[in-house]
Amino acid sequence: MTKQVPFQHKHFAHCESGVMSLMISHHGLPLSEAMAFGLSGALLFAYIPFLKLGGMPLVTYRTRPKGIIKGLQQNLGIKMQMHTFSSPQKGMDMLDTLLAQGKIIGAQSSVFWLPYFPPEMRFHFNAHNLIIYGKEDRQYLISDPVFETRQRCEAKDLEKARFVKGMMAPKGLLYYPHHIPKHIDFPVIIPKVIYKNAKAMLKTPVPIAGIRGIRSLAKSIGRLDQKDPRWARLFLGHIVRMQEEIGTGGAGFRFIYASFLQEAATLLDNKDLQKASRMMTAVGDQWREFALLAVTAIRKKKDKPVDFAAIGEKVNSLADAEAEVYQELLDRNLA
Repeated sequence: MTKQVPFQHKHFAHCESGVMSLMISHHGLPLSEAMAFGLSGALLFAYIPFLKLGGMPLVTYRTRPKGIIKGLQQNLGIKMQMHTFSSPQKGMDMLDTLLAQGKIIGAQSSVFWLPYFPPEMRFHFNAHNLIIYGKEDRQYLISDPVFETRQRCEAKDLEKARFVKGMMAPKGLLYYPHHIPKHIDFPVIIPKVIYKNAKAMLKTPVPIAGIRGIRSLAKSIGRLDQKDPRWARLFLGHIVRMQEEIGTGGAGFRFIYASFLQEAATLLDNKDLQKASRMMTAVGDQWREFALLAVTAIRKKKDKPVDFAAIGEKVNSLADAEAEVYQELLDRNLA
């Protein structure tokens, strides 16, 4: 048995923001998941047709994996120690060493190979984050933010999940903070991060990211009637899966960001942020409406035509609504 530190597990909406909220709060700086996500500047949209996931174009609603960790380092002055390993044995030995020192450790892993995930929730996603806070015999004690209760995992299973091969292979990644500031200067940091995030979404130079990326996706959907009907339906299903089933999803991240804006409004006593929070919540609702529209369309009988133009137009209206939120944030003096 290794040293087990007192640790409070909490259930969150998303793994990486949940891990960082838990880890930073554990070290004496209380930070909600919404603030961890918002202050990392991780909100994003990208539609990358030339990068495939399961044979389909990549659609993402946040920055790439580890983007929340890196964003918090950059914006809050947190310093993280990160390790990857050339061999599973070295990676497991380092984990045991760090646990013996009384640390709680963040780890990247594969959802598919973690046995405490129900079968229906397992898929080959290699960028799942969790916290390991102790070890009893051959079982590691795990705080997985997407589960309500603490979990246990046999060493052989955790090793498999940490060293799986493929896209976004974790390479045994372990991480923990070695410096966390004692306080956050919210009146200074919040306006800077919000402005930078809003600007990135509105004024990206490439047509695959930000609002331009959403409009590119809308255009692609509108042209699906020119594609093979079976592929077109699979593509719509793929978008919805990326949005609603993988990680927190597109609507989910918009809801978390709305919570961040609400919390920021309270901290800064700013009514403009309250208004932006309500607008962003409405955007999240619209993403859910799009998902329902797409799923309803692909479940129609094969001889029933799908109105791809209408679905594409829905995505265009989403781009309009989301752009309006960011423009509102850029136009207001948040300081």
